[in-house]
Amino acid sequence: MNIYGIMAIYKFEMARTFRTLMQSIASPVLSTSLYFIVFGTAIGSRMGEIDGVSYAAFIIPGLVMLSLLSESISNASFGIFFPKFSGTIYEVLSAPVSPFEIVAGYVGAAATKSVMLGLLILLTAKLFVDYTIVHPFWMLAFLVMTAVTFSLFGFIIGIWADDFQKLQVIPLMVITPLTFLGGAFYSINMLPEPWQTISLFNPVVYLVSGFRWAFYGVADVNVVLSLGMTTLFMVTCLVIISWIFRTGYRIRS
Repeated sequence: MNIYGIMAIYKFEMARTFRTLMQSIASPVLSTSLYFIVFGTAIGSRMGEIDGVSYAAFIIPGLVMLSLLSESISNASFGIFFPKFSGTIYEVLSAPVSPFEIVAGYVGAAATKSVMLGLLILLTAKLFVDYTIVHPFWMLAFLVMTAVTFSLFGFIIGIWADDFQKLQVIPLMVITPLTFLGGAFYSINMLPEPWQTISLFNPVVYLVSGFRWAFYGVADVNVVLSLGMTTLFMVTCLVIISWIFRTGYRIRS
């Protein structure tokens, strides 16, 4: 394995993040803080508990997931799209690095940024809401797995997109609505049928539910199922990326 090749790509992508701290870190943290102020403090103080958890604390996992999914996709998709757009992707492809090492560099950097952002949001939440984490190991495990999985998904979007507009289509038109409808601000058990059953076809439900279980020990769906669905999506993304490099889809043409 070419560790130097992976680290070269990884360091380049991380350096780009630190050059744009306001856009990469400060902006998502600020926007999430506004959610805590509006939904947590203003509205949450007038609502009761959900599954024994105050509403302000209940929405924390959902808000972290909302930022984590969008930022993971955005970081990874732009990271691989820009070399395609500028033509420098051919330098990467001709370098002595394998497809696995290319993916490890780009996805590793995108996932690292997203995990850093998720932890910063959790620290920021402490300023507004008092919360505890019942299963800290599983909280971190779900955080890392989700960041890696959606960074892989973002990598696929970056390969698929042929202009800057397409980079935003799936995150804005698909992922964000699915996150809002995936139990980020409520428990799907509060929904009447058939909407409760329909919600189970939303993959984000399993991510939010598993992450919330790590915080408070309560979940809308079984945590093993949440873990399985996350793993399944990750494997699916890896299979698609393997096919992309094997066929050269939108890379060599």
